[in-house]
Amino acid sequence: MALTIASRELDGVTVLDLSGRITLGEGSVQLREAIRDLISKGSKSILLNLGDVNYIDSSGLGELVGAYTTAKNQGASLKLLNLTKGQRRPAAHKALYRF
Repeated sequence: MALTIASRELDGVTVLDLSGRITLGEGSVQLREAIRDLISKGSKSILLNLGDVNYIDSSGLGELVGAYTTAKNQGASLKLLNLTKGQRRPAAHKALYRF
C-alpha cells in the first residue's frame, strides 16, 4: 500500500495524516517533500499522525529522523502522534522517542 498524505490545520498546527507504508523509495520521498514544502511555506508546528501507517522500514525511520532534523534546523517543531504497537519495535525506539 502506497503512502497517502492528507494535510489539515488545527489551532495553528499543521497535521499530516499519513496512511500506508513509509518505506524506501516513493513513500519516504513523498514525506520528505511534504515536510519541506510546509516548512518553506512558514509552518512552524507540524504533527505527523501515524495512526494509519502500517509499516515503517529502516529508510522510513531515517526519513522521520531527517524530517525532525530539518524542522529543528529551520526553527520548526515536528512531533509524532499515534504510534502503533507495530511501529514501536525495539530498533525504532531510540530514534522515534528522541522527538
